[in-house]
Amino acid sequence: MTRFRSSSIAIMAALAALAATTTPAVAQRDFSTVEIKTQKVAGNIYMLEGAGGNIGVSAGEDGILIVDDQFKPLADKIRAALKGINPGKLRYVLNTHFHGDHVGSNEIFGAEATIIAHDNVRKRISTRQESSRGVVEALAKEGWPVITFDASVSVHFNGEAIRVIHVPNGHTDGDSIIHFTGANVVHMGDQMFAGRFPFIDLEGGGTLRGYTKNIADIIAQLPADVKIIPGHGPLSTLDDLKAMHKMLVGTADIVQKKIKEGKSLESIISEGLPEYESWNWQFISTKTWIETLHKELSK
Repeated sequence: MTRFRSSSIAIMAALAALAATTTPAVAQRDFSTVEIKTQKVAGNIYMLEGAGGNIGVSAGEDGILIVDDQFKPLADKIRAALKGINPGKLRYVLNTHFHGDHVGSNEIFGAEATIIAHDNVRKRISTRQESSRGVVEALAKEGWPVITFDASVSVHFNGEAIRVIHVPNGHTDGDSIIHFTGANVVHMGDQMFAGRFPFIDLEGGGTLRGYTKNIADIIAQLPADVKIIPGHGPLSTLDDLKAMHKMLVGTADIVQKKIKEGKSLESIISEGLPEYESWNWQFISTKTWIETLHKELSK
């Protein structure tokens, strides 16, 4: 990997939709009350919060580049928020992975901007996806990435090199980390859920071990003053990412030890994770997180 240098309710609702996603389920959601909130991060980089994954924005003399684009019904609200930052043209959309709460507006923005993503993102959003959570139909062709890559790609835009770096199977099999090199900002995609248990899509190529190692590798390369846009949750720091890594290692150790002791999944769930209860939330409860850990660690 190239070395790096220099509304909670809405998020929960969005992820809950993802957990049981079918195309009709998303269509039935009421997005009319969702507000897109804008926060300046550093330099010409901004973060948009709404329903779904956080959107990163580069806005400057070259126009606008965004990282992820939430749900299709929010496209007009996202567009209005972007105009409030910069009147320039939307030029690029970078997808961190294939989940619908991160690529849902691709079909709208792909008609005016170039979509860039890892090879596996194009493979997944261009085909019907089936999992225990339901069925997700392929996006229309307008929403497919037209530039894909295997390891990394750079976009030279608004006065800085924006590095798009694929990481090994972690949250999914197509995750990318976005490094705004001039602004010292990193967009983690769903390789970071700030202050809460993460969703690891085991059916989408994700792995607990890969997720944990990816974060450790990234931590080792980031400067102390970096600003981090997580896939979900508030704007974060390197200390927040370190806290997440500590939680991942700590909870895995606890569950692994209990598996070796011969305890059943039901017993482990009943004992819980008292030290890490603050990471529990609506979408990934302590019970769900233990089930994720147990599924991989008991192999």
